[in-house]
Amino acid sequence: MLTQLQRYQPTDPHERTMWLDTIAFVEKYPDCFERSLSVGHVTGSAWIVAPNPTQPGQLQVVLIHHRKLDRWFQPGGHADGNPDILAVARQEAHEETGLTQLTTLGSANQIPEIFDVDVHLIPARGAEPAHFHYDIRYLFKANPLEPFVHSGETKAICWVDLQDIIRYTTEESIERMVKKTRNLTYLSEKI
Repeated sequence: MLTQLQRYQPTDPHERTMWLDTIAFVEKYPDCFERSLSVGHVTGSAWIVAPNPTQPGQLQVVLIHHRKLDRWFQPGGHADGNPDILAVARQEAHEETGLTQLTTLGSANQIPEIFDVDVHLIPARGAEPAHFHYDIRYLFKANPLEPFVHSGETKAICWVDLQDIIRYTTEESIERMVKKTRNLTYLSEKI
């Protein structure tokens, strides 16, 4: 995981700072994948894309309305000790959306690579103190016709056209992933 993180290339100065913070965090805490680490932990997320079947040439992404945080995000969650964050991202995507036809998209040479890195503060809730999520995100494609299966973690799940994301969220990290998606030259050939 650390090797993959070190190989990653952030796209802007803010993401670069978070990327460096994540590397330092992983190097400092051997238990960085454990939810029990109260200062924070590494999490995994899935940025799931597909062509819009009703609008040829348009891409869409999956957003979930998170029940606890009451906001729209990409699927993702805790590693619970698993250092294979790609597997964590896939598992969380399946658990939160029910999607089973997920394919990892990598670089132009199709090696699965980190798509985005984000560090964000999770507010205190009950006995759980405020802490940081060092979120590693991977790019997946899915079948846009496969039905969603709702879980207890979500209020809603939907496909959202890239140009409509702003109607759901203005989160800086999601805007960054939208921009990255638009800039991927190899993506149109793979989905």
